[in-house]
Amino acid sequence: MKNIIYISLLLMSYIATAQIRGNALTIQKKNSITAEHLDTSRMLQDEIQEFRTQNLIPNPTLTVDAKVLNNIVADSYTAVFNIVQIGETSEETNKLMNDRIAKVKSQLISKGILEKEIIIDIISFVPVYETVVEKKIFSKKYNEVPKGFELQQNIHIKFNKIEQFENILSACANNEIYNLVKVDYFINDIESVYKQMRVELLKIIKEKQQFYNDLGFDLTLYNPIVADNKYCYFPKEFYKNYKAFTSTSLEALSKKQGIVKAKKQTTYYYDPISYKAYDKVINASIVEPVIQIGLEVKLQYTPKPEESKPVEKVKIIPKYFLVSPDGTIDVKELKVE
Repeated sequence: MKNIIYISLLLMSYIATAQIRGNALTIQKKNSITAEHLDTSRMLQDEIQEFRTQNLIPNPTLTVDAKVLNNIVADSYTAVFNIVQIGETSEETNKLMNDRIAKVKSQLISKGILEKEIIIDIISFVPVYETVVEKKIFSKKYNEVPKGFELQQNIHIKFNKIEQFENILSACANNEIYNLVKVDYFINDIESVYKQMRVELLKIIKEKQQFYNDLGFDLTLYNPIVADNKYCYFPKEFYKNYKAFTSTSLEALSKKQGIVKAKKQTTYYYDPISYKAYDKVINASIVEPVIQIGLEVKLQYTPKPEESKPVEKVKIIPKYFLVSPDGTIDVKELKVE
């Protein structure tokens, strides 16, 4: 009985942990939980302790860096759906395609999408062949003969509010259009975004420069060099996936016998850039996927070389002497000015 209670407590503890942490952290490629993922707090504590105990290596270079991240909600979006239509003749194929698109447009316009924001992009219009076997007495041939036509188009739909996307999906699904190719995100005034971020960068740099001055480092005695970097990431670049850790099957319950192995569902989720490396995050609290723009500046200060003192030149003054021709040693200095 004690063993049963102990096992139950372990299971309850594991389930509670999964609810708080989220499934994505505990599920691995082989559906196993590793000790490293269950003990991330100890890893972080070890990193902090390593910094506190490490011996500093003398380095005359000072580094001042600033990192700013901006989470931007898109001003507009464009959804791209792929449509494939097959018919026996080119006229029939084209008519069927036009009918489907006309119905989609009508439903979208009724939901507030402007007609000018619905664009059709023709991808291909090709014949479809079928292989026919031609049998002879001593041989067999496989011939391709035209069977029909395939028309493929993309429909581009622009919308301004993310809430409109549900209506777009519904309109397309009602007309058997299920292939969502992608959704693009757009910012109207990217220049003002970078301008705001540069202002924040300058504030951070000035604060850090003052911090070094307060520590006793006179930055006017250093030569600075600078490097900067900027980047822009869209939501589609930060989707990850995992498969469910456990598999269940309702089919086994309905049959009331045996166990039927269920297909493990692949889960996709949005995982944006972490904030922990940044000095400033603009619009930090987000709910929907956003465009993430980063701006970074790094300054490195190296001590200025000491100015060498000027060396005084020694002035050499020549001296001239006269020696008498009779060999006397009476030597007199001849002063010439």
